[in-house]
Amino acid sequence: MNAEIIAVGSELLTPQRVDTNSLFLTGELNSLGVEVVLKSVIGDSLERLSDAVRRAMASSQIVILCGGLGPTEDDLTRDAVAAALDRKLVYHPEIAEELAHRFALMKRKMSEVNKRQAFIVDGADILPNDRGTAPGQWIEDSGAYLILLPGPPHEMKAMFTRQCTPRLARIAPRLVIQTLVLRVSGMPESDLDQLIAPVYTKYENLATTILAAAGDIQIHLRARCATEAEASALLAEAAGPIGLLLGDRVYSRDGSSLEETVGQLLRERHATVSVAESCTGGLLGERITAVPGSSEYFVGGYITYSNRMKIESLGVPEEIIAEFGAVSKETAEAMALGARRRTGSTYALAITGIAGPDGGSENKPVGTVHVGLADPGGCVVLHRRFIGDRTRIRQFASQMALDMLRRRCAQLSI
Repeated sequence: MNAEIIAVGSELLTPQRVDTNSLFLTGELNSLGVEVVLKSVIGDSLERLSDAVRRAMASSQIVILCGGLGPTEDDLTRDAVAAALDRKLVYHPEIAEELAHRFALMKRKMSEVNKRQAFIVDGADILPNDRGTAPGQWIEDSGAYLILLPGPPHEMKAMFTRQCTPRLARIAPRLVIQTLVLRVSGMPESDLDQLIAPVYTKYENLATTILAAAGDIQIHLRARCATEAEASALLAEAAGPIGLLLGDRVYSRDGSSLEETVGQLLRERHATVSVAESCTGGLLGERITAVPGSSEYFVGGYITYSNRMKIESLGVPEEIIAEFGAVSKETAEAMALGARRRTGSTYALAITGIAGPDGGSENKPVGTVHVGLADPGGCVVLHRRFIGDRTRIRQFASQMALDMLRRRCAQLSI
């Protein structure tokens, strides 16, 4: 059984408002074994809304509309659905009376315009709203189910959970949707897909999505089966060979972030880490400390943006910067060794580079990054040239540093 979600409201087509209701509804529907195949955002247009409802009803068994049930002239969901289904809107005086009573409890007089919320599509079941003024509606039409929900999230979530979930549980097929997330670092998206596509394309009931960010790739495997056991078995069957193909580039098999994975490795080894950052300006330390409980293994860090700070705070020799420059293998090594020496941490990570958009040269173009990792055995430094804007280069650099630490903690080659 498939579902479509239509978010209603012109405000959702502006940069100020984001549709978060569909995220909640997708999770709830998936837990019932219902797949969401399409989401759309439609502005306050009667014609567009009506067309969207007709199209959705023709292709999916469940259609959910969020928003547009208020009392004002631009709240058009009721009218659009009635037009799409060729039904009338029926006035329910008992709803108007309940609304008036609600306003009276707040010591307010109800405006005449609020009576618009008492109009219900002919034949619809009324879904009471104990957290707001707009009632929802449940409509059955030609074997499909149309659900009208209020837009405010606290109203929508309560109404759906209490009144829609039990109804859907009775009509939804006994299916289970499970997702397994593999996360990979240090590999281009195209190379990864070319490597693993022969595996995941063999399965008809396995949906595979590959999401790429700066230095980080997520592989989402979604199984839709009759039972949890079947879904788990299918995911394991597909994830096994994918994991073998990707090897130690897979850093997480449960969706955990790289900073969470590194934190767990440090915790297991009773090890600590410190950081020395130049071009990332504290991003690496922020990522590490974003993990709850990171105080167990994160000692602290230095943001040494200027040469003077590198020399005074980390003890980087002046002659190294003078001879090789602030962005160099030698400076990254001195920064990492200095951070470890001054904090007493087991490991120390250092990043120096040119994030741009200015500051590059022919020998050291924008995107040049050196990352150093110091530990009791010495220091290793890797050099990379990343392509992208300032934010993306900084993200790449922090990801590279964390992956170096992951590999060292797991005794993998760097």
